[in-house]
Amino acid sequence: MGQFGVGQGLRRLEDARFLTGHGRYTDDIALPGSLHLAVLRSPVAHAELGPIDVEEALGAPGVLAVYTGADLKADGIGSIPCLAMVPGKGGSKPVAPAYPALAQDKVRFVGQPVVCVVAETAAQARDALELVVVDFDPLPAVTEADRALAADAPLVHDAAPGNLCLDYEHGDREAAEQAFAKAARIAKLELINNRLVVNSMEPRVAIADYDKADGRSTLYTCSQGIFRLHSQLAGILGIDMKQLHLVTPDVGGGFGMKIFSYPEQILCLYASRKLQRPVRWTSERTEAFLSDTQGRDHVTSVEMAMDAEGRFLGMRVSTAANLGAYLSNFAPYIPTGASTQMFSGLYKIPAIYANVRCAFTHTVPVDAYRGAGRPEAAYMMERLVDECARVAGLDRREIRKLNFIRPDDLPYETPMGRLYDSGDYPRLLDEATAMADWDGFAARRAEAAKAGKLRGIGLASYVEACGGIGEEEARMTLEADGGINLVIGTMTNGQGHLTAYAQLINDKLGIDPEKVQMLQGDSDIVERGGGTGGSRSLLMGGVAVNRASDKIIERAKQVAAHMLEAAAGDVEFADGTFTIVGTDRRLSLDEVAAATHGDSLPDELKGPIEEKGDYAAEGLTFPNGCHVCELEVDEETGKVRILRYSIADDFGTVVNPLLAAGQVHGGTIQGLGQALLEHTVYDEDGQLLTASYMDYCMPRADDAPEIELKLIQDYPCKTNPLGVKGAGEAGAIGAPPAIMNALADALSGLGVGRLDMPATPEKLWRAIRDGRAGRRDAA
Repeated sequence: MGQFGVGQGLRRLEDARFLTGHGRYTDDIALPGSLHLAVLRSPVAHAELGPIDVEEALGAPGVLAVYTGADLKADGIGSIPCLAMVPGKGGSKPVAPAYPALAQDKVRFVGQPVVCVVAETAAQARDALELVVVDFDPLPAVTEADRALAADAPLVHDAAPGNLCLDYEHGDREAAEQAFAKAARIAKLELINNRLVVNSMEPRVAIADYDKADGRSTLYTCSQGIFRLHSQLAGILGIDMKQLHLVTPDVGGGFGMKIFSYPEQILCLYASRKLQRPVRWTSERTEAFLSDTQGRDHVTSVEMAMDAEGRFLGMRVSTAANLGAYLSNFAPYIPTGASTQMFSGLYKIPAIYANVRCAFTHTVPVDAYRGAGRPEAAYMMERLVDECARVAGLDRREIRKLNFIRPDDLPYETPMGRLYDSGDYPRLLDEATAMADWDGFAARRAEAAKAGKLRGIGLASYVEACGGIGEEEARMTLEADGGINLVIGTMTNGQGHLTAYAQLINDKLGIDPEKVQMLQGDSDIVERGGGTGGSRSLLMGGVAVNRASDKIIERAKQVAAHMLEAAAGDVEFADGTFTIVGTDRRLSLDEVAAATHGDSLPDELKGPIEEKGDYAAEGLTFPNGCHVCELEVDEETGKVRILRYSIADDFGTVVNPLLAAGQVHGGTIQGLGQALLEHTVYDEDGQLLTASYMDYCMPRADDAPEIELKLIQDYPCKTNPLGVKGAGEAGAIGAPPAIMNALADALSGLGVGRLDMPATPEKLWRAIRDGRAGRRDAA
């Protein structure tokens, strides 16, 4: 292990550039002669579209064009595709209505693009929007998944009777029924996984340019990977992929939302091709609330069958999942395959059956958000396990240990088809609860009660599936100064990719991390790659980097052998130095690099050393861990204060513990936001009531607790050469159930019933009041 290599907490190499204002985000790109695009969005959730009068807008100062859905349709512009046509019962396909960039015939959610204006300035484009007259004939709307699936609900699409997009099942229904038939105890729970707005720091941006000389378009856009977007957008425009150049510069956060294609990207490309000038659009924050894909939004009923000792026998799950008005790229997969395959959690459950009904509603489309289905699964499981403990009369730790998959059970295939390869789940529970001083909690609760505070403690043991998806390639060039130029198809969104890859390169080549340069996000330079999502980047990109590094060493040995007048087989490489075995004759990698860029070598050795490393996924990784939350609730106000937060995580081999801790801390605060603060609220007419930070509560610094984190590295992943398991989404998976279980514990003596996220002070105050009233009435 070198000074800067794997396992070291190297500070991020990227930060100096960002902190001194030298980042280059999409909105920083200024193309000469750029026009500005503004979007007129539907003010109603559901309406027939009547005539659209654009004449006055066309005559407004600075306006060059006004486009409607009819214009795009006439020019053959396609719709945003669904890329995850998950089969339902009997092999049925999801209903996938066309998702046009501009509405045609109907609007189906508040914020849906209806008209776009292109003008010389952004102000002129926005002003001209005010002059467009659209005849909206309002229709009834429905915004909640369970309500949308009711027989009398307004239809979102005629092609989807009952608003049912997909009726999905997974598991063994008959075996689950048999388990319940012989159960000694049954625990039941109903849960809401609340809808969230992603709120990345950098809003979405699209800048399109058109070169009329070669008929080629360039799109600059913030994304989580260019390749899937590249093929989609070319197909939507009806052009060859060679006619589209895609560039993503620095990205200020994505969390899943920036994976997908959006109407504004299509509109900018379309307008720039029509007008033969650059066209740009930058989302305002309220536009982001109205148009960025949102996350979660499930209503779930779940029950567990247990024997007399509290061992799990079987589980049944029924979920209504809200997909919004149209299918975003991966929408049907998130509540189905991504979620249900993790329904067994860390437990031995012999039989599981899950039914997920995916519903269309008159709301913003829903897709992957940090964790993408796994937080929903973990929240359900860990809330249910606490309820099982209550029903069985067991301690919350005891019931988990009774039902955990044990280390000697691994590899273990769950009833939902996941194959866990490594870990020690009981140990991580013990580590986390020891850090939290679980055994001393009773005394702390008693002290808090004297001060009129309700104190509770909760835990959540989680596992997720991530990482091993697709293929990745790293292309590395040894530069004249001994540095490395790395070209790779992952896409950093602020996670510190350059730092992690530089540490891997340092481990292999001994190169100072500061001498590693990385290029991502340019379809003319990066030949292939899977982008960033599902905590795949370090696993996939890291193995590719290692393989490219090994090839560079072998090529450089040939050069070093020539320079040392030795056979290549007699040359060894370590710590950045080539040495003839058994002698003190040596050359540094820097000297070899300089020689390859000079004229002293024979032709077959001359020239920069460039190598590619490839990696195809061998299997998923399964990060796991345990969160413990201790908190207090003020009885008079319902305000929550988190006093102590402890986490034990197993991410396999950790390349950089500082980066891993940053990911866990950020994810945990996002999970806290979901548990206590954040909630996307639509009224009965489909109006978004939480369309700004005035109404949508994001976590702030004073909401964040100190987090004690322990990384357990004794169980490297067995499905990839690095042994890594992925860390990017873990915090957002473990935090919501740990916090909500702690709240349930704090209120356990007050007769409080069902408690759903977000547990805001008002909700908690009402729950406490109603619980006390119920107890008085019962007495």
